[in-house]
Amino acid sequence: MTSSGARPKSWLKTDTPKDAFQASVQQLYQGWRRFTIHPLGLLGLGIILLLIATAIAAPWLTPYDPAAQDMMGRLQPPSAAHWLGTDEFGRDVFTRVVYGARTTLYIIMLVTIIVAPIGLIIGACAGYLGGWADEVLMRVTDIFLSFPGLVLALGFAAALGPGITNAIIAIALTAWPPMARLARAEALSLRNADFIAAVRLQGASRTRIITRHILPMCLPSVIVRITLNMAGVILTAAGLGFLGLGAQPPMAEWGAMVSTGREYMLDSPWVVAAPGIAIAVVSLAFNLAGDALRDVLDPKGGE
Repeated sequence: MTSSGARPKSWLKTDTPKDAFQASVQQLYQGWRRFTIHPLGLLGLGIILLLIATAIAAPWLTPYDPAAQDMMGRLQPPSAAHWLGTDEFGRDVFTRVVYGARTTLYIIMLVTIIVAPIGLIIGACAGYLGGWADEVLMRVTDIFLSFPGLVLALGFAAALGPGITNAIIAIALTAWPPMARLARAEALSLRNADFIAAVRLQGASRTRIITRHILPMCLPSVIVRITLNMAGVILTAAGLGFLGLGAQPPMAEWGAMVSTGREYMLDSPWVVAAPGIAIAVVSLAFNLAGDALRDVLDPKGGE
């Protein structure tokens, strides 16, 4: 028996892991339902999934070696043997576009892994801590933002030297400032929130507040921003490859393919058209998916 003023012990129990899992699944399902009302977002997601599947299944999609040259069959038009024709070295253009998807996906993944933590941590710390920390971190961010992204990436790539690894570093160094700005704005709006004040009164340290409360709240907006910025990352990577500062021969990369094929674009337009269309379609897909994802994770930002 319990007294009339006491509550049963079952009321004091916290959610079990099973309940938390079911709540997470329900939340994901509701998010997916909101995402599916955007047909263009679904189209973009489908193209992105196709890009991933193409990168994984590249060896099984074509019998040709992307680096194997056949000077006797150079600049052949599209045919049953070569769906998108051959380039100036007799290499199958379809094969190189397919393997170029691997290069593009590799760049996207590494840039995201580098940029997301840097921008999120710098922005959250600047917004929550304020004072001199905010001034120093944001002035450094402003220095990077004062230059056009492509121009700054070209400068870093030229200083580091040609190569796909250096190109990824150069792109990452120019892509984190917008993430930091966005995370700072989110942190500023959360710094004086009631639940943050309650956690602070309980004795939580600044580090714990930032890592356990500020960063998770900033993450959805940063994810949306990263998705929308992927088109810029792809175009910047293609630009570096076009100028010879990205992936080096014989690696298949869409920007480098456009660069080497521009001399033959009047007589053999398929050499440039195939990688150019791939760049445009994948960039558009990330923009479409990012717009839909913004409405799912940040409904206020989509209004």
